[in-house]
Amino acid sequence: MKRLLYGFVSLLVFLAACGPAASATGPAPTGTPVASVTPQPPTVTPPPQPSPTPLHPSEGYGPSSFPSNVNPLTGLQVADPTLLDRRPLLIKVSNLPRSIRPQWGLSLADIVFEYYTEEGGTRFAALFYGNNADMVGPIRSGRFIDAHLVRGYKAVFAFGSAYVAEMDRFLSSEFADRLVIEGSSTPLFRNDPNGFNNLMANTATLSAYATSKGIQNRRQNLDGMSFNLTAPAAGKPAMQVIVRYSGVIYNRWDYDTSTGKYLRFSDSDNDYNNQNEQYAQATDRLTGQPIAFNNVVVLYVTHELYSAGIYDILFSGSGDGVAFRDGQAYQVKWQRNDTDVVSLTNPDGTPFSFKPGTTWFEVVGVNSTVQQTDQGWRFLHKMP
Repeated sequence: MKRLLYGFVSLLVFLAACGPAASATGPAPTGTPVASVTPQPPTVTPPPQPSPTPLHPSEGYGPSSFPSNVNPLTGLQVADPTLLDRRPLLIKVSNLPRSIRPQWGLSLADIVFEYYTEEGGTRFAALFYGNNADMVGPIRSGRFIDAHLVRGYKAVFAFGSAYVAEMDRFLSSEFADRLVIEGSSTPLFRNDPNGFNNLMANTATLSAYATSKGIQNRRQNLDGMSFNLTAPAAGKPAMQVIVRYSGVIYNRWDYDTSTGKYLRFSDSDNDYNNQNEQYAQATDRLTGQPIAFNNVVVLYVTHELYSAGIYDILFSGSGDGVAFRDGQAYQVKWQRNDTDVVSLTNPDGTPFSFKPGTTWFEVVGVNSTVQQTDQGWRFLHKMP
């Protein structure tokens, strides 16, 4: 009887993961989907700006001993240090279908991870810590790699259910009480522009909800990253970075000398023959601002086939990567134990200095290839 009951519960979770979103939160996600609502117009929280050079020490910040008012995920002083007295919030955000673009809130994230899911697609795992966003989404389902990110960043995890094997891994973990999916008692809500019923989150409300549920929602050890306003020596020119995951998903980052950031351009049509890539500039529907990040880092990580079309990205240990900042490219090594943030080192083992600000990580397979041209760097995602 126990075996039959477990099989019936697993089937229900699997069916929920196939829909637009599942329900409930915590170690045993159950619940009734909430009705669609039309949220009040959001008040936009402006993204943090780098402190003036005199306030940023010449030696930089990190990889440890961050001052209490400096965000260890950006190296920036925050206007409200109390925001750092909580756990980061990890929110899964959709990248397909293209009709859901532009997404909400990505320009306000401290860090975004983009990685391959299945059938040529990618999704985003966006980390919010040093500031809030009134709307983030559309929220989609979790993947195996998210367990590494939740552990490493000690985060509260908002997502739209998951395939049964992935959900089992989440539920059996030590962070099961920090899972938040849709349900009548959770703060995730629905937003329905253009006839597409999106699952969304408000980060301030999500953090308050975690506290109300008895989650230990206080400042965590997020040491590991190093920051310096001065770009490291020995970089190679990199005014453009292209990461091609498939004929459906490919993106381009163009370095903007006026802001010192890389601007994101996303696929606007399929290009199965690799002969006619078409791009549109990515923007944030919440702020109206371009998606622009101070650092773009390509990480080579092992992708292991779990079952047909489902990959387990083994995001712990160490590996190779290429970091881009200030229009320059740097060969780096990434490393993280299972409970650490992603840190980078130079080939000689010394810490690599991120530019103070936001970081977008592009996670590709270890067999991925790269070409360097006059226009920039071009990565082609490949898995075993």
